[in-house]
Amino acid sequence: MSGAALIRLRGVDKRYQQGELAVEVLKGIDLDIAAGEFVALLGPSGSGKSTLMHILGLLDRPSSGSYYLAGEDVASHDDDRLSELRNRAIGFIFQTFYLVPYLSALENVVLPGLYGPESGRHLRQRAEELLVQVGLSERLDFRPSQLSGGQQQRVAIARALLCSPQVLLADEPTGQLDSNTSAEIMELLAGIHRRGHTVILVTHDHATAAFAQRRIVLNDGCIVLA
Repeated sequence: MSGAALIRLRGVDKRYQQGELAVEVLKGIDLDIAAGEFVALLGPSGSGKSTLMHILGLLDRPSSGSYYLAGEDVASHDDDRLSELRNRAIGFIFQTFYLVPYLSALENVVLPGLYGPESGRHLRQRAEELLVQVGLSERLDFRPSQLSGGQQQRVAIARALLCSPQVLLADEPTGQLDSNTSAEIMELLAGIHRRGHTVILVTHDHATAAFAQRRIVLNDGCIVLA
């Protein structure tokens, strides 16, 4: 591990009610992820990895158990506090890019910062710097339709980094890309990790997971390898 535990889960269960039946999706999850670590979360369909990702990303709460993020017990927060913390602490990258089609690359990157305290000028400067870092210095004013799939994902990565999150959570980030572009995106994420970011990669692909320092494998709602 690279540092102290940034994420700590203890005894995390997740259950969904289907009529009179309680479906247990996660069962007694214990997990530590260190600050500055790059981990891959692997598992087949139905293993619980998507549910665990939603909990780690503060998109859902555990049914029981504790989740500490940077020492803060986040499982007990109300919706407003969770939303605030999620916007500040978690940077999301998805398989679908979720770029606003009528906004430029720069404007798309700025979007998450509009909900925070930073000034527009500072946000624009930060967004420009991030787009340069991801190799899009010549594409700041291009709209998504004018960009390739790999370029759109680079915009999404820059957007995820705008608020300097504690955790970068990448859910199947290469799922819509060809093999060469996928390798480029994974090299970019590996470089971001080398600069000190904590990266959690959710994937079913073992070649993609090979970029991570550690693999966490789920099956039937349990961690079978960490």
